[in-house]
Amino acid sequence: MSNQSINELSHELIGAAIEVHRELGPGLLESAYEGAYAHELTLRSIPHVRQKLMPIVYKGVVIETGYRIDILACDRWFSN
Repeated sequence: MSNQSINELSHELIGAAIEVHRELGPGLLESAYEGAYAHELTLRSIPHVRQKLMPIVYKGVVIETGYRIDILACDRWFSN
């Protein structure tokens, strides 16, 4: 994925999050925002998966249930 398309995807994902916040406002549980965000991504035709398991490696052993990503969009995981 090129930098331009990563920037475009980031713009779409942030826009979807802002739309959810505008509609729902503050104060709800995380699960409510996650469900609404997933729906917004569907409306925008952005492929995504909720609650994706991401294994971790601990002392050379793969721990399958090590981490759960709330939403994985376009099969990309972004981190610093």
